[in-house]
Amino acid sequence: MIKRLQFSIDIKADKVTIWKTLWGDKNYRDWAGIFFEGSYYVADNWDAGSTIYFLAPDKSGIYSVIEKHLPNELIEFRHVGNVMDGKEQPLDDETKKWSGATEIYKVLEEKGTNTLKVEIDVMNEHLEFMTNTFPKALKKVKTICES
Repeated sequence: MIKRLQFSIDIKADKVTIWKTLWGDKNYRDWAGIFFEGSYYVADNWDAGSTIYFLAPDKSGIYSVIEKHLPNELIEFRHVGNVMDGKEQPLDDETKKWSGATEIYKVLEEKGTNTLKVEIDVMNEHLEFMTNTFPKALKKVKTICES
């Protein structure tokens, strides 16, 4: 069973700074490391329809399709399947339970501050981890942006 979680944090930084913090290689590694130390991504480009790999140091992880991308405003990923040794794996019964889940990042402009909103579809067995860990990751994004 999949449940949609929503998180948000106010950040005193412009949208470009927030976006670069989210998706610049070094900063991504810093905040995504909250979930799993050494996390990184591989993407040829950030265009809608492109594939992106979210990986651990051993080249395992998931691959996703970028559904929508409005730089500095919105990006939506549709998670597809697993990656092992840097290679996409065929969809098995376990993967089919979550394949198609989405993860959306939005930066909403406010007066003097911006709000980063995240919506993520999560399997029941990961709810507790994500509920506890995502706010820590967003605090790391905020710290990087505001320093």
